[in-house]
Amino acid sequence: MNSEEEFYDAETGICLSAEQCNEFYVCVCVFRTTLPAPMFSRNDFSVWGFLKKCIGMELSKITMPIVFNEPLSFLQRITEYMEHTYLIHKACTLSDSIERMQLVAAFAISAVASQWDRTGKPFNPLLGETFELTRDEEGYRMISEQVSHHPPISAFYSESLNQDFSFHGSIYPKLKFWGKSVEAEPKGTMTLELSKHREAYTWTNPMCCVHNVILGKLWIEQYGTVEIVNHSTGDKCVLNFKPCGMFGKELHRVEGHIQDKSKKKHQVIYGKWTECVYSIEPKVYEANKKAEKKSGGDSKKHNAWPKKALSVTGGDDADEMPDVQETVTMIPGSTLLWRVAPRPPNSTQMYNFTNFAMTLNELEPGMIGVIAPTDCRLRPDIRAMENGDIDTASREKERLEEKQRAARRERAKDEEEWSTRWFQQGKNPYTGASDWIYKGGYFDRRYPHLPDIY
Repeated sequence: MNSEEEFYDAETGICLSAEQCNEFYVCVCVFRTTLPAPMFSRNDFSVWGFLKKCIGMELSKITMPIVFNEPLSFLQRITEYMEHTYLIHKACTLSDSIERMQLVAAFAISAVASQWDRTGKPFNPLLGETFELTRDEEGYRMISEQVSHHPPISAFYSESLNQDFSFHGSIYPKLKFWGKSVEAEPKGTMTLELSKHREAYTWTNPMCCVHNVILGKLWIEQYGTVEIVNHSTGDKCVLNFKPCGMFGKELHRVEGHIQDKSKKKHQVIYGKWTECVYSIEPKVYEANKKAEKKSGGDSKKHNAWPKKALSVTGGDDADEMPDVQETVTMIPGSTLLWRVAPRPPNSTQMYNFTNFAMTLNELEPGMIGVIAPTDCRLRPDIRAMENGDIDTASREKERLEEKQRAARRERAKDEEEWSTRWFQQGKNPYTGASDWIYKGGYFDRRYPHLPDIY
C-alpha cells in the first residue's frame, strides 16, 4: 500500500475526507448547522441533591431530571457511529486484509470521538421507539429500534446503498454513579460485514467515565481493551484505550497492533480517540520507543503533575482534568488513517454537538408521513428541549414515561408480551453471543400496527 496515495500524506495532512468520498455518491445535501435554541444553564440545579440518592445504583433504572439531558435520544446517539462511514467505503476498495483492518480499526476508534465533552445524557428511548437515517450523499441508511425497556436494549442496522457493507449490533448501556463520576459500560457487540470480501468483523466498545458530575469541570475518558476480530481471515486488532493515569499523560490515548492468524504483528496503531489515528510498522515503532526511553521522554512533564491518582470513587475533591497534550506526535514513516473534523464554532452553546449531531433531530420538509410515527424526531419532549422550552420538555417527558408505564400495566393485565417490529432476538452468527437481528422490511415504508408511544 502506498501510504501517501491510498490514505493520507502524514506530513502535509492531505487526506481522504468525508467530502472527498463523494466520488462514490454525487448527491450533496445541505443540513442545518445550529439548533433552534442554545443550551440552557444548569447552574440553578442542585446536582448533588439528586445524585446522592443514586450512589452505586444502575442509572438506567432511575427517572432522571431533564436537566441532565441533551436534546437527542440514545438511538440518535448510536447513529453517530456512522459519522465516519467513508472509512468503511475505503476499506471495501482495498485488496489486502491488513490494510482493511487498519481502516476498520480507525472506524471503531472514530465511533467514540463524538463523546468528547458530551456531558449531557441522551434521552432514554421509549419501548418501540425508532430512528432512521438515510444519507444518500454518503451512501448508507440506518434503522434502530428500542427493543427492550428493562433492561434497556437498543438495536441498530445500517447498510450501504450499493450493498458493499452492513454494520449492526445491539447495545445495553449500563450506567453507574460512584460519588464523583458516572461510569458507562456499553455492553453489546458491533458487527461489520464487507460483502465484496466476504468478511465479518466484531468488537465491543470501550468503557466511558464522566468525571466531576458534582464538583469541578466535567471531563470524559474512555478506557479498556477493544479486540477487533476478522472472522474470515483470523486477523485481529487489539486496541488499548488508556486510562488517564496518575500524571494525565495517557488521557485520550489509544494504542494497539494488528496481527494475523499466526499472531505475527503487521502494524501498530496509535493516536488519540479525540484527535487522530496513525499506523506504522512495528519495528519502526519499537525503535522510536527505545529512543524516547533512552532520551528520558516526557519525565519533566510527569513531575509537574500533582502526585495524586485519579479515581472513580471516594474523596470530596474534584478529579482535576489533566492538561491535554496538544497533538499526537507523529513518528516518521507513519500513515495517518483518520483525523477528527473540527466542531462548529457554536458547539459549546449547543451541548458540545458535532456538525453531524446537530443534524440528527432535524425534521426536514416531507419527512412526516414517510418516517415511522415512532421515529424519535417526533418525540415532543426532545423537540421542546431543542427549542429551548425546558418546562414543556419536562412535562412531556413525565407524560411519555407515565404513558409507557400505563401501557406496560395494560399488557401485564392482559398477559400480553411486547412484540418488537424490526428486530428479533437471536445469536450473533460470528460470536454466538446474544444479539438482536434485523428482520428487514423497514424501508418498504409499510408501518402496520405500530404502537402509539407519543
